[in-house]
Amino acid sequence: MGYSARRGFTNGKVSGAQRQAELQQKIAQMQEQMNAAQEAVEAQEFSASVGGGVVEAKVNGKKEVLSVSIKPEAVDPEDVEMLQDLVVSAVNEALRQADEAMEKSVSGVTGGLDLSSFGF
Repeated sequence: MGYSARRGFTNGKVSGAQRQAELQQKIAQMQEQMNAAQEAVEAQEFSASVGGGVVEAKVNGKKEVLSVSIKPEAVDPEDVEMLQDLVVSAVNEALRQADEAMEKSVSGVTGGLDLSSFGF
């Protein structure tokens, strides 16, 4: 058994306090990596088109709708509901793509661990 001014008496094993400090450092690194991954996805744009390409929606990784494009042939004054459904479908698909990209990005950092109980 040896003595160290920092560690006190030890038998060569790592103390609980040292393990906790290492764990906290690893968690901080993981959080930084997750933040970087999240920012990278938030900067991306995702687009989806429906109805054979007559309606297209673009969103970013922050889940903000950037644009909706509607071709003239999609506009039928007699069937406004169909156009509304196409717009909703395009936006929802683009948002789904953004969600999927975020999940993949965060999963890559966490190695697939579910960290939702920790607020991540």
